Amino acid sequence: MYAIVSIAGQQFKVAKDQHLFVHRLQGEEGASIEFDNVLLVENEGVISVGVPAVKGATVSAKILSHLKGEKVIIFHKKRRKGYKKKNGHRQSFTKIQIDSISI
Repeated sequence: MYAIVSIAGQQFKVAKDQHLFVHRLQGEEGASIEFDNVLLVENEGVISVGVPAVKGATVSAKILSHLKGEKVIIFHKKRRKGYKKKNGHRQSFTKIQIDSISI
Protein backbone atom coordinates (compact mmCIF):
# COMPACT_ATOMS: atom_id res chain seq x y z
CA MET A 1 0.00 0.00 0.00
CA TYR A 2 1.28 3.44 -0.89
CA ALA A 3 -0.10 6.94 -1.30
CA ILE A 4 0.86 10.18 -2.98
CA VAL A 5 0.35 13.03 -0.53
CA SER A 6 0.94 16.77 -0.68
CA ILE A 7 3.08 17.93 2.27
CA ALA A 8 4.15 21.58 2.60
CA GLY A 9 3.58 22.29 -1.09
CA GLN A 10 5.42 19.23 -2.40
CA GLN A 11 4.15 15.81 -3.47
CA PHE A 12 5.65 12.66 -1.95
CA LYS A 13 5.08 8.95 -2.57
CA VAL A 14 4.83 7.45 0.92
CA ALA A 15 4.48 3.98 2.42
CA LYS A 16 4.12 2.70 5.98
CA ASP A 17 7.25 3.01 8.20
CA GLN A 18 9.03 5.22 5.65
CA HIS A 19 11.33 8.04 6.82
CA LEU A 20 11.01 11.32 4.93
CA PHE A 21 12.66 14.74 4.93
CA VAL A 22 10.15 17.54 4.24
CA HIS A 23 10.30 21.31 4.51
CA ARG A 24 10.03 22.59 8.09
CA LEU A 25 6.69 21.71 9.74
CA GLN A 26 5.13 23.20 12.86
CA GLY A 27 5.12 20.91 15.87
CA GLU A 28 7.32 19.47 18.57
CA GLU A 29 9.54 16.42 18.19
CA GLY A 30 7.56 13.29 18.97
CA ALA A 31 4.21 14.85 18.03
CA SER A 32 1.93 13.08 15.57
CA ILE A 33 0.44 14.90 12.60
CA GLU A 34 -2.11 14.04 9.92
CA PHE A 35 -2.16 14.95 6.25
CA ASP A 36 -5.56 14.91 4.56
CA ASN A 37 -4.48 16.18 1.12
CA VAL A 38 -4.01 12.66 -0.30
CA LEU A 39 -3.95 12.71 -4.10
CA LEU A 40 -3.73 8.96 -4.83
CA VAL A 41 -4.00 5.73 -2.85
CA GLU A 42 -3.00 2.23 -3.99
CA ASN A 43 -4.33 -0.68 -1.93
CA GLU A 44 -3.70 -4.27 -3.12
CA GLY A 45 -3.76 -3.31 -6.81
CA VAL A 46 -6.80 -1.00 -6.53
CA ILE A 47 -5.89 2.60 -7.29
CA SER A 48 -8.06 5.48 -6.07
CA VAL A 49 -7.37 8.85 -7.66
CA GLY A 50 -8.81 11.98 -6.09
CA VAL A 51 -10.28 15.03 -7.75
CA PRO A 52 -8.19 16.80 -6.41
CA ALA A 53 -7.97 14.74 -3.17
CA VAL A 54 -9.30 11.32 -2.17
CA LYS A 55 -12.27 11.77 0.16
CA GLY A 56 -11.75 10.34 3.64
CA ALA A 57 -8.13 9.33 3.06
CA THR A 58 -5.52 10.45 5.61
CA VAL A 59 -1.84 9.82 6.21
CA SER A 60 -0.64 9.97 9.80
CA ALA A 61 3.01 10.61 10.63
CA LYS A 62 5.27 11.26 13.61
CA ILE A 63 7.83 14.09 13.79
CA LEU A 64 11.23 12.58 14.56
CA SER A 65 13.49 15.67 14.49
CA HIS A 66 14.04 19.16 13.12
CA LEU A 67 17.35 19.68 11.34
CA LYS A 68 19.15 21.67 8.66
CA GLY A 69 20.39 20.51 5.27
CA GLU A 70 23.83 20.96 3.78
CA LYS A 71 25.15 24.45 3.16
CA VAL A 72 24.65 25.86 -0.34
CA ILE A 73 27.15 28.54 -1.37
CA ILE A 74 25.91 31.51 -3.43
CA PHE A 75 28.67 33.51 -5.11
CA HIS A 76 28.11 36.71 -7.13
CA LYS A 77 30.88 38.37 -9.14
CA LYS A 78 31.08 41.08 -11.75
CA ARG A 79 34.20 40.84 -13.81
CA ARG A 80 36.61 43.77 -14.01
CA LYS A 81 34.64 45.72 -11.37
CA GLY A 82 36.10 44.30 -8.15
CA TYR A 83 32.64 43.20 -7.00
CA LYS A 84 32.43 39.87 -5.16
CA LYS A 85 29.78 38.66 -2.72
CA LYS A 86 29.62 35.25 -1.05
CA ASN A 87 26.58 33.98 0.86
CA GLY A 88 25.58 30.64 2.31
CA HIS A 89 22.19 29.10 3.03
CA ARG A 90 21.04 26.04 4.99
CA GLN A 91 17.47 24.89 4.42
CA SER A 92 15.43 23.80 7.46
CA PHE A 93 13.95 20.30 7.24
CA THR A 94 11.77 18.06 9.39
CA LYS A 95 12.34 14.31 9.48
CA ILE A 96 9.06 12.39 9.74
CA GLN A 97 8.07 8.75 9.88
CA ILE A 98 4.87 7.57 8.21
CA ASP A 99 2.78 5.62 10.74
CA SER A 100 -0.30 4.66 8.75
CA ILE A 101 -2.33 5.27 5.60
CA SER A 102 -6.08 5.08 6.05
CA ILE A 103 -8.78 5.16 3.39
